[in-house]
Amino acid sequence: MPEVEFVNLFAVVAIALVAPLLIAFAPPALRIPAVVLEIVAGIVVGPSVLGWVDADLPVQIVSLLGLAFLLFLAGLEIDVHRLRGPGLRIALLGYAVTVLIGLAAGAGFGLAGWVASPLLIAITLSATSLGLVVPVLKDAGRLGGALGQTVVAASSVADFAAVLLLSLLFSTAEGSTASRIVLLVMFVLVVALTAAVLVVTERSKELGRAVRRLQDTTAEIRVRGAVTLLVAFVALAEAFGLESILGAFLAGVVVSLMDRDSSAHPRFRVKLEAIGYGFLIPVFFVTSGIRLDLSGLLEDPGALARVPLFLAALLAARGLPALLYVRQFDRRSVLAAALLQATSLPFVITATQIGVLTGLMSPVTAAALVCAGLLSVLLFPATAVALLRVAVPGPAAHKVEGP
Repeated sequence: MPEVEFVNLFAVVAIALVAPLLIAFAPPALRIPAVVLEIVAGIVVGPSVLGWVDADLPVQIVSLLGLAFLLFLAGLEIDVHRLRGPGLRIALLGYAVTVLIGLAAGAGFGLAGWVASPLLIAITLSATSLGLVVPVLKDAGRLGGALGQTVVAASSVADFAAVLLLSLLFSTAEGSTASRIVLLVMFVLVVALTAAVLVVTERSKELGRAVRRLQDTTAEIRVRGAVTLLVAFVALAEAFGLESILGAFLAGVVVSLMDRDSSAHPRFRVKLEAIGYGFLIPVFFVTSGIRLDLSGLLEDPGALARVPLFLAALLAARGLPALLYVRQFDRRSVLAAALLQATSLPFVITATQIGVLTGLMSPVTAAALVCAGLLSVLLFPATAVALLRVAVPGPAAHKVEGP
C-alpha cells in the first residue's frame, strides 16, 4: 500500500476551523464571509506566498468531494415548484441579457489578449451564488417576500443554466459539441427517470415506515440515500462524457424535489449541510486558494488591473438584468437585487479551473477572475443588506408567492 501523508490535509482543515472563529471574534465592521478568509488563507500558506502547504493527493480528493457537495447543496436550494409563471419568464429574459453582456465583455477581453474564448467568459460571469444569496435575504427578512422570491428565481435559473452550459460546451472530456448534446439529452432522461422512480418508491408505506425508523439512528438512511444519489449522478455524468458538476447539481435538484414536505424529517437538510459546510466544502475553498496562481498576478501590474475590470463585468452581466424589476420595486430594492445577483464565487472557481485545464484561460487570468469573485462576495452582499434595511418596500414586497 503506498504511503499517504495527511499533514497537508490537517493544515487545510485547521485553516477551515480557525477561519470562522477569527471572524466571530472580529468587530462587526470587520466581519467578512468565511469563504473569503478561507481562500485568502489558502493563498498565504500555499505555493504563491509561504509555500507551507501543497495540494497533495488526500487534499485533492477531499477538495473534489467538497466541490461535488457544494454543487449538490446549490441544487438543493432550488425550489422547482416556484420556477413558473411571470417570475420564470423574467428570470429567463434576465439570463439572456446576462449572456449578451457577458459575450460583449468576453469579446473585449479577447481583443486585449486576456482570454481565448469570449463564450467561456460569458458563462463564467453568468452565475449567481445561490448559497450566498439566500442567507442574506433571510437575514434581511426579505426571502419570503416578492423581492426575495424574484432574486431567488433569477439566481436559480442563472445557476442551473451556467452549470448546464459549462458542462455542455467546455467539458474536459473528448467529443464534439453535437455528440455532447445527444449525451446530455440521454443523461437528463436518465435523471428524470430516476427521479420519477424515487418519487413513486417513496410513496410506499412500508418503505416510508422503515425510512422514518432509520432516519435518525446511526443508519442515517436519508443522508446515505442522498450521498448515494450524489455519487451515482456524478459517476453517471462522467460516464456520459459530461462534467461531474452537472451530476452533482442535478442530484441536489432531485433531492429538493423529493424533499418538498420536510415535516417528517426536519433535520435532514441540516445533516447534509453539516457534512458539506462542516468538512468538505471548506477544504475545497482553502484548496482553491492554495492552487491560485497569485504570484503571476502580482508580478505584472497589467495583470492585476484585470481584477477591477472583471469585477465590473460581473456586476454588469448579472446586475443590469435587475432593471427588469423597476416596475415592481423601489430603486434601492432593485439596486440590492442587482448586487445580490452579481455575487458569485464557487462557480467562478469551477469555471476557471476548467478554463485552465482546457487551455482556454491562462492561470493569471483565472486568478484575476477568482479575485474578482472574492471581491463580489466581500462587497456586494454587505452593501445589499444595507440597502434593504432602508429600502421602502414596493407594492409587491410583502407578498409571498404561492408554490
